[in-house]
Amino acid sequence: MQLALSTWCDVEDYLRSSKALVVPIGSMEQHGPTGLIGTDALCPEIIARRAGERDNFLVGPTFNVGCAQHHLGFPGTITLRPSTMIAALEDWCASLSRHGFRRIYFLNGHGGNTATLHAAFAEIYARRSLNPAAPEESALTLRARNWWELPAVMETCRQLHPSNDGMHATASEIAVTWAAYPEQKRTRKLQPKVAPVNTFTDANHYRENFPDGRIGSDPSQATAANGEKIIAAAVDALITDFRRFESS
Repeated sequence: MQLALSTWCDVEDYLRSSKALVVPIGSMEQHGPTGLIGTDALCPEIIARRAGERDNFLVGPTFNVGCAQHHLGFPGTITLRPSTMIAALEDWCASLSRHGFRRIYFLNGHGGNTATLHAAFAEIYARRSLNPAAPEESALTLRARNWWELPAVMETCRQLHPSNDGMHATASEIAVTWAAYPEQKRTRKLQPKVAPVNTFTDANHYRENFPDGRIGSDPSQATAANGEKIIAAAVDALITDFRRFESS
C-alpha cells in the first residue's frame, strides 16, 4: 500500500489497525558511469514497496534528496544542506504525527544521510523532552535502517559479489536497480576495472580522487538476476524488522 496511491479515506482506514509506516529515504547522486543517479533512493523504494505490497503495510513517498555535497562534481547530483534536511524531516514527521502515526521507520539507501537523519531524530525527541506537556500526537518513535544492513542482506551481496563490490556505485546496489528497471541498464568500459579507495572532503576533492565517481567497486559484475536475489533477501528482512518495530 503506497501513500501516494491512496486516498485520505484509505489512510484513515489504515490508521484504525496500524500507527506505523515505512518511509524510503535516499539521495540523488552520481553512481559512476553505469549506475543511475537515483540509485540510493531507488533501492530502498524498490524494497519497501515490494515488502509493503506483500505484507500489506503503508509505504510513504520516498525522501529522495539527501546529503550528497561531495558528489556535486558530477552532473545531475542534487543535495540538501544538513540543516535543510533536518528541517524537512521534522516537517514530514510532524505531518504524519498530526494524523495519528506513532512509529515511522526510515529505510535508508545512502550512508551520507546517517548522521543527519539521526540528528533530526534527536531534534524531535529533544523538543518533546523540553516540553513534556506537548500534545500526545507528537509522541513519535523513529527508526532508521540501512537496507544493506538488514539481516542476511549483506551476506547475500557477498555471496553474489565476493570481491570488489566496493563502497560506492557497488555491483549490489546497481543490480537492485537493474532488477526493477532492466530497460535502464548501462554498459561502459571501466578504467580502471576496480575503482580506487581513498578519502574525500568536498566535491572537488572527491572528483580528483575518484575521476569516474566509483569507490572501490567493479559494477560490471551486476546483473538483474543478482538484483532480484538481493531484493528478495531485503524484503524478507524488512517485513520482520518493521513488524517488530510496529508492535514494540
